[in-house]
Amino acid sequence: MTIETKAAVDEFWHARSRGEYFPAAYEDRLSLDEAYRIQLGLIDRRVAAGERHIGWKVGLTAKAIQEQFGFHEPVFGCILQSFPSGHDLPSNLLKPGFETELCMRFAQPLQGDVTAQMVVDALEAIHPSFEIIETRGDLTRHIALALADNAQQHSVILGPAMRPAASMRLDQVAARVTLNGKELVVGTGDAVLGNPLNSVIWLARKLTEFNRSIRPGDIVMTGSFVRQFPLAPGDQAAADFSGIGRVEVSVAR
Repeated sequence: MTIETKAAVDEFWHARSRGEYFPAAYEDRLSLDEAYRIQLGLIDRRVAAGERHIGWKVGLTAKAIQEQFGFHEPVFGCILQSFPSGHDLPSNLLKPGFETELCMRFAQPLQGDVTAQMVVDALEAIHPSFEIIETRGDLTRHIALALADNAQQHSVILGPAMRPAASMRLDQVAARVTLNGKELVVGTGDAVLGNPLNSVIWLARKLTEFNRSIRPGDIVMTGSFVRQFPLAPGDQAAADFSGIGRVEVSVAR
């Protein structure tokens, strides 16, 4: 059964206002394309209400996260807010967590069948970053509803920007992740579709299916180097990216 996008966006919008992010009426009804169209329609509504669409996330790029959630292809979502490294998150987020990623900022547009060199040429800066996610429903059981609900996205924590040298191998960047001073894991950039540049290539091509593109000034979260970890009140997380920099975030008690 084909979903009428505008009506579905209306229903998701009203459900969201009452705290229902995965509307039960749409369980097992949406194709992935329909879910993306609902996501984009909801983002347009949020922008019209005063929020700002500042970029894109690419998720489920690392094998560790694909195995964690049982879904084996990348997905995209929209970014509407970012905070600087060291930001203190409120304690009332819905089952929050974090992913350890490189975030790229672009000075030039990217659309369609782009190459790695085109991505590098359009790149303005790279930030060490965390994606902050909320578990607003069961992504493992309802991937389409999760995509319609913007793929767990809450916000992005950005460390200081840097412009990498042309010779820098992003696939060899190592990220050392700590939580409350204890090392959790070390991951490398090749976990992100072989190279974080490939994540941007995938996104630019995928967005053309929905008449969207990466715009000048957009940031793109390229995908986590390691699995997703939960956050609890009082937690302090940090990640050091070799040759890139450090990012930190904490949660209020």
